[in-house]
Amino acid sequence: MTAAISLDNARPVEVRPVDAKPSPAASTARVGVLLVNLGTPDTADAAGVRVYLKEFLSDRRVIEDQGLLWKIILNGIILNVRPRKKAKDYQSIWNTEKNESPLKTITRAQSEKLAASMAERSHVIVDWAMRYGNPSIKAGVDGLMAKGCDRILVVPLYPQYSAATSATVCDEAFRVLTELRAQPTLRVTPPYYNDDFYIEALAVSIEEHLKTLSYTPELIVASFHGMPKEYVDKGDPYREQCVATTELLRKRLGMDDTKLLLTFQSRFGFSEWLQPYTDKTIEKLAKDGVKRIAVVMPGFSADCLETLEEISGENCEIFKHNGGEEFSAVPCLNDSAPGMEVLRQLVLRELQGWL
Repeated sequence: MTAAISLDNARPVEVRPVDAKPSPAASTARVGVLLVNLGTPDTADAAGVRVYLKEFLSDRRVIEDQGLLWKIILNGIILNVRPRKKAKDYQSIWNTEKNESPLKTITRAQSEKLAASMAERSHVIVDWAMRYGNPSIKAGVDGLMAKGCDRILVVPLYPQYSAATSATVCDEAFRVLTELRAQPTLRVTPPYYNDDFYIEALAVSIEEHLKTLSYTPELIVASFHGMPKEYVDKGDPYREQCVATTELLRKRLGMDDTKLLLTFQSRFGFSEWLQPYTDKTIEKLAKDGVKRIAVVMPGFSADCLETLEEISGENCEIFKHNGGEEFSAVPCLNDSAPGMEVLRQLVLRELQGWL
């Protein structure tokens, strides 16, 4: 026989509300924000460039085929020949006062200004790093953790995603975490190629720069960093996002594809890269009788070798050598007020729930 259980005389259970106050440990925890750009040599000489190129070109995200043939080419030819030439290019743009590349100078300034704009949030710590070279991502993560950050937002400074840029930042950030027993919680910002603040900042930067010129450009060339066409064929969304940025910028500026051209620069090696090529386009424009142009580099968040030397120097020379007369490069957003607003809005959006 089963005994019946009566609840008539059961004592009421007192339910106490859960204390919503954070524990002392949680209340002192901080949130880190780590801005990450591509990288730069530590010194503007062949030795410094060689170290940088070896790290950069040994990344499987950058050069996917890291087989024996590539190792022979890299170590036997490229690292023996290219550093001397590239060192001269870096010397032409080097920040001699700080003894560093402009990319370091600008990225540091972006970090400092972002930190200042978030000063009222004392638990948010902002720092910066480079994917290749110094300061490293490991140094950035270690530094933020040492300051009490148990949550870190990694910000790849690339508006358009590609496996060779944004993804390799993630690779390295998570590799660093594999060495840690007590890991921080990690978030990564998404690409912002179609963000309203970004498109508006680009448009304003172009409009303001054009006001400083003594001439009116017949057209504007939008030059993005190139990549092997094979990578896009395999599924990389980079080209698609560059196209989307350009189309949004055309709409904002009231231009069509004859007045704002899309091109790709900085090809390397012998394989086919994304086309049209910037240098070939600029050469053809000059030969076709175009006399006055401006070039904007929407895929770069900060001026660097590719914008200051390759575009402002090399491509300007190509244009004028082939009949062009007036050439001007629009500075990247850098640490300008519009550029910093892009980063601030991006970071605030991705920190939701942590602030």
